[in-house]
Amino acid sequence: MIVIGYTADPFGHAALDHGIAEARLRGANLLVINATAGESYVDARFAGESEVRDVEARLAECEVPYELVQPVGVDPADELLAAMDRADAEMLVVGIRHRNPVGKLLLGSVAQKLILECPKPVLAVKPVAD
Repeated sequence: MIVIGYTADPFGHAALDHGIAEARLRGANLLVINATAGESYVDARFAGESEVRDVEARLAECEVPYELVQPVGVDPADELLAAMDRADAEMLVVGIRHRNPVGKLLLGSVAQKLILECPKPVLAVKPVAD
Protein backbone atom coordinates (compact mmCIF):
# COMPACT_ATOMS: atom_id res chain seq x y z
CA MET A 1 0.00 0.00 0.00
CA ILE A 2 1.17 3.49 -0.87
CA VAL A 3 0.08 6.16 1.63
CA ILE A 4 -0.40 9.69 0.29
CA GLY A 5 -0.51 12.74 2.53
CA TYR A 6 -2.92 14.84 0.47
CA THR A 7 -3.48 18.57 0.77
CA ALA A 8 -5.84 20.64 -1.37
CA ASP A 9 -3.07 22.60 -3.08
CA PRO A 10 -0.41 22.07 -5.78
CA PHE A 11 1.79 20.20 -3.28
CA GLY A 12 -0.99 17.71 -2.58
CA HIS A 13 -1.69 17.33 -6.29
CA ALA A 14 2.00 16.49 -6.85
CA ALA A 15 1.89 13.93 -4.02
CA LEU A 16 -1.23 12.37 -5.54
CA ASP A 17 0.33 12.10 -9.00
CA HIS A 18 3.55 10.55 -7.68
CA GLY A 19 1.66 8.25 -5.32
CA ILE A 20 -0.48 6.95 -8.18
CA ALA A 21 2.67 6.32 -10.24
CA GLU A 22 4.28 4.40 -7.35
CA ALA A 23 1.14 2.32 -6.81
CA ARG A 24 1.02 1.39 -10.49
CA LEU A 25 4.72 0.52 -10.49
CA ARG A 26 4.41 -1.70 -7.42
CA GLY A 27 0.93 -3.09 -8.08
CA ALA A 28 -0.14 -1.62 -4.74
CA ASN A 29 -3.30 -0.09 -3.31
CA LEU A 30 -3.52 3.57 -2.30
CA LEU A 31 -4.51 5.11 1.01
CA VAL A 32 -5.06 8.85 0.56
CA ILE A 33 -5.18 10.78 3.84
CA ASN A 34 -6.37 14.40 3.96
CA ALA A 35 -6.24 15.22 7.67
CA THR A 36 -6.76 18.42 9.62
CA ALA A 37 -5.97 19.30 13.21
CA GLY A 38 -8.77 21.84 13.38
CA GLU A 39 -12.12 22.47 11.82
CA SER A 40 -12.24 21.71 8.10
CA TYR A 41 -13.71 25.10 7.19
CA VAL A 42 -10.68 26.98 8.54
CA ASP A 43 -7.96 24.75 7.08
CA ALA A 44 -7.28 25.74 3.47
CA ARG A 45 -5.43 22.46 2.84
CA PHE A 46 -8.41 20.33 3.85
CA ALA A 47 -10.32 19.22 0.76
CA GLY A 48 -13.91 20.38 0.40
CA GLU A 49 -16.65 18.38 -1.31
CA SER A 50 -15.75 19.60 -4.81
CA GLU A 51 -12.05 18.85 -4.32
CA VAL A 52 -12.86 15.39 -2.94
CA ARG A 53 -14.98 14.63 -6.02
CA ASP A 54 -12.07 15.73 -8.25
CA VAL A 55 -9.60 13.55 -6.34
CA GLU A 56 -11.93 10.55 -6.45
CA ALA A 57 -12.42 11.04 -10.21
CA ARG A 58 -8.64 11.15 -10.68
CA LEU A 59 -8.22 8.00 -8.59
CA ALA A 60 -10.99 6.18 -10.48
CA GLU A 61 -9.27 7.04 -13.80
CA CYS A 62 -6.02 5.41 -12.71
CA GLU A 63 -7.74 2.09 -11.93
CA VAL A 64 -5.74 1.54 -8.75
CA PRO A 65 -7.71 0.34 -5.70
CA TYR A 66 -7.89 3.21 -3.21
CA GLU A 67 -9.34 4.49 0.03
CA LEU A 68 -9.69 8.22 0.75
CA VAL A 69 -10.07 9.28 4.39
CA GLN A 70 -10.47 12.74 5.94
CA PRO A 71 -9.90 12.62 9.68
CA VAL A 72 -10.72 15.87 11.52
CA GLY A 73 -9.27 16.99 14.85
CA VAL A 74 -6.06 14.97 14.53
CA ASP A 75 -2.41 15.78 14.03
CA PRO A 76 -1.84 15.14 10.29
CA ALA A 77 1.70 13.86 10.85
CA ASP A 78 0.58 11.44 13.57
CA GLU A 79 -2.24 10.19 11.34
CA LEU A 80 0.18 9.51 8.47
CA LEU A 81 2.73 7.86 10.76
CA ALA A 82 0.03 5.59 12.19
CA ALA A 83 -0.91 4.54 8.65
CA MET A 84 2.73 3.78 7.93
CA ASP A 85 2.82 1.41 10.93
CA ARG A 86 0.45 -0.90 9.07
CA ALA A 87 2.14 -4.05 7.80
CA ASP A 88 1.01 -3.46 4.21
CA ALA A 89 2.26 0.15 4.05
CA GLU A 90 5.26 0.33 1.70
CA MET A 91 5.90 4.02 1.11
CA LEU A 92 4.66 7.45 2.18
CA VAL A 93 4.33 10.19 -0.45
CA VAL A 94 4.03 13.84 0.64
CA GLY A 95 4.32 17.22 -1.01
CA ILE A 96 6.87 19.63 0.40
CA ARG A 97 7.14 23.38 0.09
CA HIS A 98 10.09 25.73 0.17
CA ARG A 99 10.59 27.33 3.57
CA ASN A 100 12.36 30.59 4.24
CA PRO A 101 15.34 30.68 6.65
CA VAL A 102 13.12 31.57 9.63
CA GLY A 103 10.75 28.72 8.76
CA LYS A 104 13.68 26.32 8.62
CA LEU A 105 14.53 27.20 12.22
CA LEU A 106 11.06 26.33 13.45
CA LEU A 107 10.66 22.73 14.47
CA GLY A 108 7.47 20.78 14.15
CA SER A 109 6.66 21.00 10.45
CA VAL A 110 4.61 18.06 9.22
CA ALA A 111 7.08 17.16 6.45
CA GLN A 112 10.07 17.30 8.79
CA LYS A 113 8.38 15.09 11.37
CA LEU A 114 7.38 12.57 8.71
CA ILE A 115 10.82 12.37 7.13
CA LEU A 116 12.55 11.95 10.49
CA GLU A 117 10.10 9.58 12.18
CA CYS A 118 8.61 7.42 9.43
CA PRO A 119 9.87 3.83 9.70
CA LYS A 120 9.52 3.24 5.95
CA PRO A 121 10.56 5.10 2.78
CA VAL A 122 9.23 8.64 2.32
CA LEU A 123 8.99 10.21 -1.12
CA ALA A 124 8.90 14.02 -0.78
CA VAL A 125 7.80 15.77 -3.97
CA LYS A 126 7.23 19.29 -5.28
CA PRO A 127 4.93 20.54 -8.02
CA VAL A 128 6.50 20.97 -11.43
CA ALA A 129 7.46 24.62 -11.97
CA ASP A 130 5.55 26.36 -14.74
